[in-house]
Amino acid sequence: MTPHKTVAIIGGGLSGGAVACYLAQQRAPGAILVFEPRAEIGPGLAYGTDDPSHRINVPAAKMSLLPAQESHFVDWIARTNAVSDDAEALAADGQLYVRRSLFGRYVYEHIQPFLQSRRIEHVQDSVASVEKADGGQWSIETFDGRRYEADIVVLATTHPPPAVPDNLHRALASDPRMISDATVMGALSAIEPSARVVIVGTGLTMVDVVASLDRQGHRGQIHAFSRRGLLPRGHAQQAYEPFGEFVRSPPYSTRELLRKVRSTIKDAAKQDIPWQPVIDAVRSQALLFWPQMPVSERAKIVKHLRAYWDVHRFRVAPQLENVIRRRQKSGTLTVRAASLVEAVAGPDAIAITVRSRRTREQETISADYIVVTTGPAHGSVVSMQPHLATLARQGLIAADPFGLGISCNVRGQALAANGDAVPGILIAGPLARGTFGELMGVPQVTNYALSIASEVLEELKSPEFERGSLAGALATSDNNASAVRR
Repeated sequence: MTPHKTVAIIGGGLSGGAVACYLAQQRAPGAILVFEPRAEIGPGLAYGTDDPSHRINVPAAKMSLLPAQESHFVDWIARTNAVSDDAEALAADGQLYVRRSLFGRYVYEHIQPFLQSRRIEHVQDSVASVEKADGGQWSIETFDGRRYEADIVVLATTHPPPAVPDNLHRALASDPRMISDATVMGALSAIEPSARVVIVGTGLTMVDVVASLDRQGHRGQIHAFSRRGLLPRGHAQQAYEPFGEFVRSPPYSTRELLRKVRSTIKDAAKQDIPWQPVIDAVRSQALLFWPQMPVSERAKIVKHLRAYWDVHRFRVAPQLENVIRRRQKSGTLTVRAASLVEAVAGPDAIAITVRSRRTREQETISADYIVVTTGPAHGSVVSMQPHLATLARQGLIAADPFGLGISCNVRGQALAANGDAVPGILIAGPLARGTFGELMGVPQVTNYALSIASEVLEELKSPEFERGSLAGALATSDNNASAVRR
């Protein structure tokens, strides 16, 4: 008889919630604790937003909690008539781009039965520290002072907040007119309809900010800038299967990968296939070829190509793309390639001086508010999260060499400062991107969560588990979840 053990999952967003769901589905022996300060497990930062402007940036047909059932989410939408109150959900291409909160609701609904049956225990608090305890266990302390013991710890920590540029921080650290994290609920509510707004960053978070301001009636001038001035690209006009093969003859250098992507895009064009399916093929195959590339080459890709990859990989939902185009056409939104020179806080406005990437000329913009949308500061995630910092001080985890998250091996086991795998600590979700290359899209997140759950069950030595059986078992998840409800 296998003794019951405790699995602690730190972080209850999509990654942590999915791991917990899969473990509960497979009746992992012992307790499953999920440490998540939010009221619900599953939605997390990405899908916990209540802003109706925020939409998933891929068709709903590509989203599913259960990898074995690709249509699970859209079937749930149809069954529950979940978009009846969302007239904008259906885009011109015939695809559903639903509100992000809807996907969060769907995930939570499928985790909730396991919470009700106590197969999953929600510890609604943040973790202050994780330390190695006697007997091989882990001692976990929450901010309210409670202590827990666990046999296995899964780190599914959320994205860290954006890093505020130093010159902005020095000038405006205590100024309420600087919004340093636009993802905080209500962060934009004080911005008046006529306010002049400067946004630092031009990625998807910037798009979300513009869409949110537009919905709340803002019609003032918005200036957005980033070093390259790149906007997220749009989706293809129709659905395509991924196009291209990057595994049989995998690229081993930055130049080789870039050359292969460009040549594949040309091959696709000859068949009247746009570039998007090629990027989709790179995404889906990256988990196989990325770990084989030399560390030095992966570092080059992250340093030199990441900005270009992000705008092609993280595409904008058509509804939000329409808002951006409308604001640009009306002249109330300008997007430029520029760097921040300085910010000066005045009594009536903030003076933002930027330097053009193209001309090197400087320009000063008067703003009533400045919003930072530079993206999560993944390179500082270990030092910014107290529980990760305690593990790092013990030498049990380390930041990956690319500034994307935490070092781990291909099994998801944390790598200590000396490079050795650490039994009992697994890295879930986007924090493992340094090893796997692509762990941001829902298909990659849920498949990787499945892999982490498999590793947990392997470490628990469950007699009911046979390696490789988990994915197939999850195909019956809806039936089993219904049984839990009854």
